[in-house]
Amino acid sequence: MPTQIKIETEYITLGQFLKVADLIQTGGMAKWFLSEYEIFVNDEQDQRRGRKLRNGDKIRIKDFGEFSIIQ
Repeated sequence: MPTQIKIETEYITLGQFLKVADLIQTGGMAKWFLSEYEIFVNDEQDQRRGRKLRNGDKIRIKDFGEFSIIQ
């Protein structure tokens, strides 16, 4: 079962998600993390830090697991 990440707003960016999910410690690490790991959003590869994640989106990161966005 995917780890659920609860958001209070309409969306969060992929960069913000990495921090909220405790995958990185600072927002500045997002660019590095995205260049090092393959990230799939709803089964499509996406490395854009500004990608908007909304309620129901599924994120999969090899070696880190699966996550889902809930409101």
